Amino acid sequence: MPDGGNMKKVLQGNEAIARGAWEAGVTIAAAYPGTPSSEILAEITQYPEIKAEWSPNEKVALEVAAGAAIAGARSLACMKHVGMNVASDPFMTLAYTGIKGGLVVVVADDPSVHSSQNEQDSRNWARFAKVPMLEPGDAFRFQCV
Repeated sequence: MPDGGNMKKVLQGNEAIARGAWEAGVTIAAAYPGTPSSEILAEITQYPEIKAEWSPNEKVALEVAAGAAIAGARSLACMKHVGMNVASDPFMTLAYTGIKGGLVVVVADDPSVHSSQNEQDSRNWARFAKVPMLEPGDAFRFQCV
């Protein structure tokens, strides 16, 4: 359970994403399971303030999170890199229609194809849509691309 910030704890990447979502005030999270991103939503379920749900595909996960963000909530959608291709239609539409709340789309790429059918660079979707993207450089810094 959340510790109220009183203790330091070492977290793995997916745990840290879940914790960051909770600390940022995310209230809706939707995802489609696929390694290496599956653990994010599983970790989010420990925060009762966040409504978390699995979706039938990545497009639906993004649409659920986008609907909440359009209504003013802070939301999160998670998927693996090949799922970003499935979610590209609503992603590109959101880039020019906008939202009222906050929306973070977490895309877990799989360099060297450890658990996926192919390798791709999902950063190109952010560049194509002209939306801000944060890329973790290491445990202490992020690069805005």
